[in-house]
Amino acid sequence: MKKLLTVILALSALQAFAQTPDSLDRDRSKYATYSFSKDDKYKVETPYETVKVSQPKGKKVKNVIFMIGDGTGLSQWSVGWVANGGALNIDNMPVAGYSNTTCTDKLVTDSCAGGTALAIGEKTKYGYIGCNEAGEPVESNLQYAKRVKGMKTGVTVTCRINDATPADFCIHGTSRKDEEGLAAQYVDANVDFISGGGTHFWNQRSDGRNLIEEMKAKGYTFVDKLEDIAGAQGDKFLGLYDEYDLKPALDRGPILMESTMKAIQMLDNKKGFFLMVEGSQIDDWCHRNKVGYVCEELFDFDKVIGAVLEWAQKDGQTLVVVTADHNTGGLTLLKGSIKDREVKVHFSTSGHDGIVVPVFAYGPGAEAFAGWHDNAEIGQIVKKLLK
Repeated sequence: MKKLLTVILALSALQAFAQTPDSLDRDRSKYATYSFSKDDKYKVETPYETVKVSQPKGKKVKNVIFMIGDGTGLSQWSVGWVANGGALNIDNMPVAGYSNTTCTDKLVTDSCAGGTALAIGEKTKYGYIGCNEAGEPVESNLQYAKRVKGMKTGVTVTCRINDATPADFCIHGTSRKDEEGLAAQYVDANVDFISGGGTHFWNQRSDGRNLIEEMKAKGYTFVDKLEDIAGAQGDKFLGLYDEYDLKPALDRGPILMESTMKAIQMLDNKKGFFLMVEGSQIDDWCHRNKVGYVCEELFDFDKVIGAVLEWAQKDGQTLVVVTADHNTGGLTLLKGSIKDREVKVHFSTSGHDGIVVPVFAYGPGAEAFAGWHDNAEIGQIVKKLLK
């Protein structure tokens, strides 16, 4: 009888845990307002057109556009490729390699340590942001580009701007939970273009500060609506479009596309620029095991890749790198149809996993990313090409 009671109590506890609403951290996505009929199946009614570009012949790296699909491994790209009818813009990448995503104290990393390795070229501990294993701040490639090369810099994401990946490139910390502290660092980070979400940590703070007004006082043009991005004027840009993370791809509109192309327009100059672009919520929907949302987030990211590649082809001096900080969801493509643009998948976990992720490269210096790499090597290669 006691054993039976123990089992009943354990099952009740599990059920209560399962019904607990998501908190506001980003271990899982928060903004689902609807759901597809089956979370493991998805069919695309109308595929989008992809671009065709050729590799430029020049060798000089003037600009770097570093693009991160958070949680996006080969499985996510494979599923998206089938669902869009056998075509993605990533198909244009002439060079592909692999990246091992482990961090120093865990086999399976988080976005903090995984993104930091890409940003600073050095592995670190789980949860560390822009810091080495000892917890000491280390200059990122974005910061190096600004300080040493005089390049303009920017980040544009679909999560809160003080979340792990953008923070890895712009600021420093040993805990992602210090969200107000991380946001405050942006005031003095001297990043020219900042776009994402998270107004709660900027103007609804416990210390009473209004970081948006502080940034405006430093010369930043502030934008909080999609329709105002294209017309924004000035040399510095701050775009914050939601209180926390941005809404899902089908709800938010082309914010990542508009902000990325606006960033390129504003940052392009004789000395060059370093821009980090993240498809942040691919990871979120892998956490939630909803393949339809995963596909739409990946499509949103891939459309931006297409626009970036077309611009880079015309420019001829821009290195474009597309990779991931880690893989999420243990996603498996079970069956589907390229002709019918439908997929059926299985997720083996709601967390991250330790599978290697792809690295794609285009433009001058792209060949350096071929083959097998440790994630920190990706950051090292970028810095070497910047010198």
